[in-house]
Amino acid sequence: MPDGMGNALVMTVSDNNLTTLALAIKAWGRELGFAEIGIADIDLSRHEAGLQAWLDAGHHGEMDYMAAHGMKRARPAELVPGTIRVITARMNYLPGDAEDAGNDRDGWREREEARAADPNAAVISVYARGRDYHKVLRARLQQLAERIRGEVGDFGYRVFTDSAPVMEVALAEKSGIGWRGKHTLLLNREAGSMFFLGELFTDLPLPVDAPASGHCGQCHACIDSCPTQAILGPYRLDARRCISYLTIELKGSIPVDLRPLIGNRVYGCDECQLVCPWNKFAQRSTLADFDVRNGLDASSLTDLFAWSEDDFNRRLEGSPIRRIGHERWLRNLAVGLGNALRSLRGAPEAGPLIAALKAREDDPSELVREHVAWALAQASE
Repeated sequence: MPDGMGNALVMTVSDNNLTTLALAIKAWGRELGFAEIGIADIDLSRHEAGLQAWLDAGHHGEMDYMAAHGMKRARPAELVPGTIRVITARMNYLPGDAEDAGNDRDGWREREEARAADPNAAVISVYARGRDYHKVLRARLQQLAERIRGEVGDFGYRVFTDSAPVMEVALAEKSGIGWRGKHTLLLNREAGSMFFLGELFTDLPLPVDAPASGHCGQCHACIDSCPTQAILGPYRLDARRCISYLTIELKGSIPVDLRPLIGNRVYGCDECQLVCPWNKFAQRSTLADFDVRNGLDASSLTDLFAWSEDDFNRRLEGSPIRRIGHERWLRNLAVGLGNALRSLRGAPEAGPLIAALKAREDDPSELVREHVAWALAQASE
């Protein structure tokens, strides 16, 4: 972002033109598949104390990148010099083939909960069943920037899609897109929380949108439902206990005391979103990118555990799941199989699960072997 570019734009673009441009940006965003575009200033100072306290408590776990940039996360102009506005965008990700999206609990949420209750079902977070959202959002935000350049000429900007120290929920809240729920995710009255967020940091002095107000009221369903009690209280998350962290971010062994609580969730966790009343308004994606691939909405633990590393890399090419690698994929599945064995102990259905685990007792990975041994022990403990 070139120095001085923002000042030049302030002098050459009138307030009326900036208002018109802001409206155009929102229309272009919708054309590109975004459900909503908002514009925020960059003052996140009120979030700094909370961010520091969260880091000091170690609630970020092994996510060292959270602390590596210090307060840059709350200071957009330090992260990208010259930034004076942030264009925030949200994109729905509930698969377009998900029946009954937008209806109440007789629809997609009921089906998700039924899979979570099926011991041999491999439950993967809804957002991860299609194409990697980083690629989709980044490409379309880049297209949005190019549309803006076509209107105003060269300007300073940088695109972010969950790829840098950006307080995206705080910025989205500030831009009016939604409010932070008690589970710390962004909520929207028309779409619940089943959407991705992306940002375009810019030196354009655009008019800002009014921040959103909260609408959680006295509800605490997300706190009560968290399988590992990772939500310590309203707006307080200990990532070290979160199933999404344990199955995606954690590189080593999953703590033994938390393994039984993970159930059959092998990549991420949607529980706090499934119970949220606002997600009865979740909207389908308009993009085929987020349609389910490889049958990941109906796979069994044993089927996925049988994938070789070549299978894993080939089938999950372009998927966000591929980032954890085959070793952690097997680790997660072993935990799911162990939990299934505990619930099926003594039943004939346990046989194929035991056979699948025994086939990997001598896996080259010590991490996999450890989790397989634990899983097999669940058949008799």
